[in-house]
Parts: sequence; structure tokens; C-alpha cells
Amino acid sequence: DSFDILGDGVKELLVGRDDGMIEIYNFEGADDPVLRHDYALSESIASIQGGCVGKDGYDEILAATYSGWLTGLTTEPVHREGGSGEELKLSQEMQSKISSLRNELEQLQMKVLQEREKYQQSSQSSTAVSSVPAFSVNDKFTLNKDDASYSLILEVQTAIDNVLVQSDAPLDLLDVDKNSAVVSFSSCDSE
Repeated sequence: DSFDILGDGVKELLVGRDDGMIEIYNFEGADDPVLRHDYALSESIASIQGGCVGKDGYDEILAATYSGWLTGLTTEPVHREGGSGEELKLSQEMQSKISSLRNELEQLQMKVLQEREKYQQSSQSSTAVSSVPAFSVNDKFTLNKDDASYSLILEVQTAIDNVLVQSDAPLDLLDVDKNSAVVSFSSCDSE
């Protein structure tokens, strides 16, 4: 998207990437855009849009991720400074917002507990039927020209416990910054 998120009168280029990066490029000169800000999310970004959504006078960037989460980055300051010895007082609007969020969180926690209890009861009954749920998998296997390697990216709308990679040819697995996986190797049985 293109949107004036910096408030300088010139629209910036808002980029959402498959690797979860949100980037803001500014056109300071007539030549190439300059990266001004970036922010990393944990999953690929499906769409990105700039606008005024939450509060008048404060622009935001909204990004929708692969699993359906909607993330917002705002220009509204989140920290307020008080003088020496002064207590920071929250406005009535902020107090009501915090109160409503706490109520919503409590309701969601209660709903999760109820559903978990319902699942436990149904899974222990004699008529319980177990089935494997169908998941939509977002996968990419791309060549990195710089180091002649391939990147395998897998995204699922639930936690990934294990990924098994099997190959007839020997493989070298390279670690990347965003990887939190523990790699273990097994030798192949020639038969």
C-alpha cells in the first residue's frame, strides 16, 4: 500500500512480506526508496493497508496474517512522561478501555475452560469418535541465489511439533535467525 504514515506530506510505501516483515519505505530523493522502519511478525503477511482506524489524528498500519490475525501498528504514543514525583493518571477513556479489555479477556478464558471441559467429557465417553482435523498448509520452497540454497517455509494454523525431511541425496541444513527448531539427523538405511 502507499500511505503517508510519517506525516511528512509524501506517501510512503508499506510492504508486507512472506517472511513476516513489515517495512516502511520513504522516497526522500528521486532515485531509490529508503527503508525508514521495519517490524517483524511471526507469520507471513497476506495484506497490508494504511489509514486512520482506532483513534482520530493517529494513523495506523493494519496487516492481515496468513492465519487470519489482524495486527495494527499505530503512531499514537503508548508512553506518557510525568514530572518528578507526579503520578501518571489515566484518562476516563483509557480506564474504560482497559476495563472492557479485562472483561473480554475473562469471558474468553471462561469460554476456553468450558470448551476444554466439554472436549474432555466427549473424548472419554464410549461413543467418542476421533478424527484428524484438516489443516490448510501454506508452503514455499524457494531458491536463494546469493548462497545457492533453498528455503523451505511451512505455515499451519496450529502449532508445528515435528517436520520430517527425507531425501535420497545428502543434505546440509543451514540455520537462520528466525529458526527456533531443534535439528536432529538420522543416517539413511541403504536398503
